[in-house]
Amino acid sequence: MNSEHTGACLCGSVRFKTHGPLREVVACHCSQCRKQTGLYYAATNVSLGNITIEGEDAITWYRASSFARRGFCRTCGSALFWVADSAEEISIMAGLFDRPSDLKLAYHIYCADKGDFYEITDELPQYQQGRPGLLTAGPSD
Repeated sequence: MNSEHTGACLCGSVRFKTHGPLREVVACHCSQCRKQTGLYYAATNVSLGNITIEGEDAITWYRASSFARRGFCRTCGSALFWVADSAEEISIMAGLFDRPSDLKLAYHIYCADKGDFYEITDELPQYQQGRPGLLTAGPSD
């Protein structure tokens, strides 16, 4: 996998560059993620020290849980980031990355909370709640 990646929101007001390894992509089906994106939240993450963001003034942060916030572009509405208050990493929506991204979807979380209008049909692991060792807010926080 490349050690440097770039990406942007739909309108380009927010651009970013990452350095170093990215985590595999996680698909979160909790109700918060579904309501923010319309389907599910597919995200990777990177150390906060390994991302450079341009256009930070175009980011609106929304506190969706007691310990984390979600960032979106105030111009085009693109969902961008999820970061816990105490985290050393920032989650980045996988669809924002320029191609080739080299990203791979690894597993699904909060499958018990997924929308009733679709099925998860790939062969990847499915967790009914969060996965042990993965910091998430979950559907009720």
